[in-house]
Amino acid sequence: MARRAEQPRAWQRMLSGRRLDLLDPSPLDIEIEDIAHGLARVARWNGQTRGAQIYSVAQHSVLVERIAALGAPDLSPAWRLAVLLHGAPEYVIGDIIAPFKAVLGESYKGVEARLLAAIHIRFSLPLVLPSPVSKLLKQADRAAAFIEATKLAGFSIDEAERIFGRPLAAPRNLESLLAPVASDQAENLFIERFRELEENARESG
Repeated sequence: MARRAEQPRAWQRMLSGRRLDLLDPSPLDIEIEDIAHGLARVARWNGQTRGAQIYSVAQHSVLVERIAALGAPDLSPAWRLAVLLHGAPEYVIGDIIAPFKAVLGESYKGVEARLLAAIHIRFSLPLVLPSPVSKLLKQADRAAAFIEATKLAGFSIDEAERIFGRPLAAPRNLESLLAPVASDQAENLFIERFRELEENARESG
């Protein structure tokens, strides 16, 4: 009987020395330092933003967490941590624009979902967020996209409204999070926020 060909493995080696299997990721192979390092070097908007530096997914993640907290001041540290990590799979698969995600279809979504599940397990978060938290995350993510599009990516307000919708409330005091910074600064920004939220979640849990 002919042997069935095994599915090829898709390994990614990290600077920490971990080897992450993209098709079957283990929570034991996930380190926050690798996530922060990778996200700080992944460009939002395929790099089509103003400024000498890229606007990274690390900065975007902190921006989304801040917007979510402004919209729900009583949001627990654990849920804020989940919001911060919403784009964490992109530390290995990159930030793929929505039209190309549609082309890739379910294969991409499956890889992304398995990575996010492993990340949630690694940091003691539920695999499925409660509906109100999931809704808040989506609203904050779209608000961040609207702000980035109009402030950094050259979109007109009308164009951004058609694509992302106008935020229900315009978040204020976010200028410092919209200035593209060097990758080492973005990495530190992300990991410091992670550590703060992790400690707060531990104390309140």
